[in-house]
Amino acid sequence: MKWQGRRESRNIEDRRGRSKSRAAGGIGGVGLVAVLVIGYFLGIDVTPLLQDQGAAQMAPATEMTAADKAAGQFVSVTLADTEDVWAQVFKDQLGRSYTPATLVLFKGATSSPCGGASGASGPFYCPGDKKAYLDTDFFVTLERQLGAKGDFAAAYVVAHEIAHHVQDELGILSQANEVRAQVSQADSNAISVRIELQADCFAGIWARAAQEKFNSIERGDLEEAVNAARKIGDDTLQRNAGQYPNPHSFTHGTSEQRSRWFVTGYQSGKLGSCDTFSTNTL
Repeated sequence: MKWQGRRESRNIEDRRGRSKSRAAGGIGGVGLVAVLVIGYFLGIDVTPLLQDQGAAQMAPATEMTAADKAAGQFVSVTLADTEDVWAQVFKDQLGRSYTPATLVLFKGATSSPCGGASGASGPFYCPGDKKAYLDTDFFVTLERQLGAKGDFAAAYVVAHEIAHHVQDELGILSQANEVRAQVSQADSNAISVRIELQADCFAGIWARAAQEKFNSIERGDLEEAVNAARKIGDDTLQRNAGQYPNPHSFTHGTSEQRSRWFVTGYQSGKLGSCDTFSTNTL
């Protein structure tokens, strides 16, 4: 991915290197592992598991390394790309303006209106403040533990979270979550899958437009993103955790579904092709 030397976003809130609050007696042991796995799903529903983790204490400021700074620049450029792409898509396909999200970079732990966030929670989007949250150390986990290598795989992570903001801007996210609060757990999970697959499809739209607008995609980049989508499918994650895949518990979709909806968005470039809520075939 060609990203060095390009425009960086002004909508970055970098909390790395600051003193930060942490929970006294927070999630530990098996509970932490559970949150870690859910965080790997790259979804928006980790926050209820991160709330009420005890009284806050101040942790020492984290030292910024050269790798941290490079990761911050990479995220800032990728975020700038999403801003330009979605501004154009909203104008051309909807005839309206796009309001960008703020992306919070943190290291270790931070807070949000949706609850506490930690490196274990993985990236997530919080509708409460319209901000995406990302510990850039997740990129290391993505490569070393999940097997999704490459800078475009990391860019896909950013694009997926911003896609949740796009859903929020379109009113889709609030409507879907309102219904989820009124139905059974199984039905709520099914709606969550549709939310996540649409975000993957929107990420594909971003990838197509970024290539057309910036010529930033290099050979092998798309394969990196598709591979990342496969690695975080519910069925793959459950198998890797030593479990038999349970479709009723899926909240993000299978590896095949996630990669296919990303490709759908990339091939069409149209918002209408990402209507995961009307189709009977996911």
